[in-house]
Amino acid sequence: MTTVLVAMSAALATLVVVLLVLVLRRPPAPERDGVGVVARDMNERLESMVNELTGALERAQEEGRRGRFLSELTASIDLDDVLKRTLEVTVATPGIDAAMIVLPQSDGGPLIATQGMSAEEASRQPITPPSGGGQTGAVAVNYRYGGRPGASRGDLIHGGLLVPLLAGEEPIGTLAAYWRGVDRELPADEIAHIEELAASSGPAIENARRYQEARQLADLDALTGLHNKRYFNEVLDREVARAHRYNRRLALLILDLDDFKTINDRFGHLAGDGVLADVAGRIREAVRSADIACRVGGEEFAVIMPESALPDAEQLFRRIQTAISQRLIAGAGRLTFSGGVAELRSSDEARALFERADTALYQAKETGKARLTSGEQ
Repeated sequence: MTTVLVAMSAALATLVVVLLVLVLRRPPAPERDGVGVVARDMNERLESMVNELTGALERAQEEGRRGRFLSELTASIDLDDVLKRTLEVTVATPGIDAAMIVLPQSDGGPLIATQGMSAEEASRQPITPPSGGGQTGAVAVNYRYGGRPGASRGDLIHGGLLVPLLAGEEPIGTLAAYWRGVDRELPADEIAHIEELAASSGPAIENARRYQEARQLADLDALTGLHNKRYFNEVLDREVARAHRYNRRLALLILDLDDFKTINDRFGHLAGDGVLADVAGRIREAVRSADIACRVGGEEFAVIMPESALPDAEQLFRRIQTAISQRLIAGAGRLTFSGGVAELRSSDEARALFERADTALYQAKETGKARLTSGEQ
């Protein structure tokens, strides 16, 4: 398809150039015996042919761009990449200055991606088309600024087109296109182009979103809801490389629940699973938003701490210890953690950092439990 369009474009371009040369070089004929009339008629026909061929060339080029966009879109399963490409093509539409995609999510607020507009501008926009009894087409939005100073400025958004994104017949979100021109009406062919873009993007966005959700589930430990060991290994490698590249600090805290075997032996594995799930919830509440908490073994947990040093990890250990020590199990007493901590050195790879923290953990277990030992000693 792409090869054919390229060949058509080249042929049409060559023909347009030839016809233009013929028109421009043709000497004017004397207007006698009707020759001048014939010449003018021929020139008008040639000009009409040039215009038609130019239009055909532009349509072929546009078709080629759309074909490339669809090919790139369907080839990607990365949600951020699919959203970025869709926004770029929307803003590339003549007369469109900004675009926004809104995807509702079941666990929290909507996912919003924008291009050509500030976060403050995006926060003021309607994020879904007004409901209209099953309305699935585009909805135009006109903006009035109530006579405010600068209301006619060209840097303000003055109009928008909200188009539902569909996967099959189900709406999954909204694609919005905006323009800043005052008193501008979007032509019907541009509306059709954006609707076509939304129709093409919807299934690709939904596929990428489902892949992301599946990947996230694969990265989670089913019992505790924390990240699993596979994810821990991937992220530790990445964060170590990042810290070295940008000369940043990185700390690693490893935790082991003390005397957990006693809980399993006395109360059974079902009760033990309940304890682990509860402990994981307390760890999740104690860590910072930048920290990555993982379950790396039966009753062993780890927290990767970007932009952190040993004192930060020690403080986190105390918070977690305080949180779980409030959990009293009849017949088993209070829960405690032993911990090992290490800070990234300039010569460290991920494995070396982990081994230092892990060795420190076992030193803490051997010297009395319920304590933190540093791998920097």
